[in-house]
Amino acid sequence: MSKPTLRVVARLVAFPDKVAELKSLLLSIMEPSREDEGCIKYELLQNQADLTDFTFVEEWESAALLEQHLASNHIQAAVQQLEGLAVAPPDIRRYELLA
Repeated sequence: MSKPTLRVVARLVAFPDKVAELKSLLLSIMEPSREDEGCIKYELLQNQADLTDFTFVEEWESAALLEQHLASNHIQAAVQQLEGLAVAPPDIRRYELLA
């Protein structure tokens, strides 16, 4: 049996006049995040019914490697740029796959 992985769903909502800017910022962290140790999957979704709504769907080898990712330079730099683009801090939820 394989070791269970950690699934993450992280949601951000842009101010209506900042959708393009937030989208650009989020896209800029995709490649470095996919290269982070422990990253299995890192996807960015945009809600087609509400273009202000962005969601990351991620899979990590462990909670420790997720924490390493969250502390990385590219994530910390992006977090610093969220003010004025996103209506609130990211809503980050961690899940365990049950079946």
